[in-house]
Amino acid sequence: MDIPPADALPLIDLAIFAHGLRGVASGLALVAVALAAFGVLQGMLGLALLARFLRRARRARAPAHIKACPPITVLKPLHGDEPLLEAALASFFAQDYPAFQLVFGVQRPDDPAIAVVERLRARFPACDASLVIDGTQHGANRKVSNLINMMANARHDILVVADSDIHAAPDYLRAVQASLAMPGTGMVTTLYTGLPADHSLAARLGASQINHAFIPGVLIGRALGREDGLGATMALTRATLERVGGFAALANHIADDAVLAAKVRKLGYAVRLAPTIPATTVAEHRFGDLCRRELRWARVNRSLAPLGYGASVVQYPLAFALVTLALAPGAAAAWGWLAFCWLLRGATARGIDRALALAPRAPLALLPLRDLLSVVAVMMSFAGDKVYWRGQVVVVEPPPLLPKL
Repeated sequence: MDIPPADALPLIDLAIFAHGLRGVASGLALVAVALAAFGVLQGMLGLALLARFLRRARRARAPAHIKACPPITVLKPLHGDEPLLEAALASFFAQDYPAFQLVFGVQRPDDPAIAVVERLRARFPACDASLVIDGTQHGANRKVSNLINMMANARHDILVVADSDIHAAPDYLRAVQASLAMPGTGMVTTLYTGLPADHSLAARLGASQINHAFIPGVLIGRALGREDGLGATMALTRATLERVGGFAALANHIADDAVLAAKVRKLGYAVRLAPTIPATTVAEHRFGDLCRRELRWARVNRSLAPLGYGASVVQYPLAFALVTLALAPGAAAAWGWLAFCWLLRGATARGIDRALALAPRAPLALLPLRDLLSVVAVMMSFAGDKVYWRGQVVVVEPPPLLPKL
């Protein structure tokens, strides 16, 4: 047997090492292919679940399902004059509901949102609307402190907390109340779509995350048995709120929606989705602002369910198709796989847009960037616990209640 000269041994070692690296890269590429395939299938499942939800929602909104319309108090905590704020608030003044009260709350007498509320009160003089200006802090969560201050003005026993940036259909309150009236229900929440405030790249990317990842993800979670509270809408009776300790029990939790839903479930009640899907304004027109907002969402979600949120990374197939391409840049199959995943991801996104009658439609050319940003947000959620929220830095801590359920 020929023995290679001693000076050739390092070259042989390097060749073996390089071959090993290629083997590792091939293995990782196969894993990335599998993850991308799983993400594509998950997106298609999300679209199917959305279609089913919308079919049921159309049936549930029929007048025969609405037997009574008890009076409702809508609590709207405000903070500044946000983009499209007047249009969002006007959609609540224009609700098609027999008897409802709007209570707006701000924490500073110079808050620009006050002028918006006053214009709308003059525009809708018949609407029962009041404004609370009170800067009292009851905990770290300023929104919840605002709600506590507003409760003294709330006259009715059905309470609907709706974010300031929510654009509701005229039958929104009817849909919420009908769901809350169902036996065994303790709280009602809603899905919501993303409405870009302008045509900026950041706003379009932000809306795409809500429409094409958040909505399917929530529906898949509910199919698996989750009953999360979604902060855009939280509806419950005054009696149920008092049983969970009132808004004061949420005052030190940044994830007040999740904590409230968990407390309601602990009482043995269901948390239902109302058969209506309002829109939420995506106000960020600068890329950095969008990244800060999505990092806040990511770290809050990670604090609630670290393993589940980490696993949610698989719902972004184009990120893993790009990883496959990076590991095998010269392989025609890797390019074909990216194109195939892009086609199916785009078809799913457009299917969601059509189902929800959204305009503008999904920016198909931006979907790879959208998936990459989402994966980075998931990864960065594990790299710290501080978020920027309404002008302050907040430390995200897991609510002590949730792991016990």
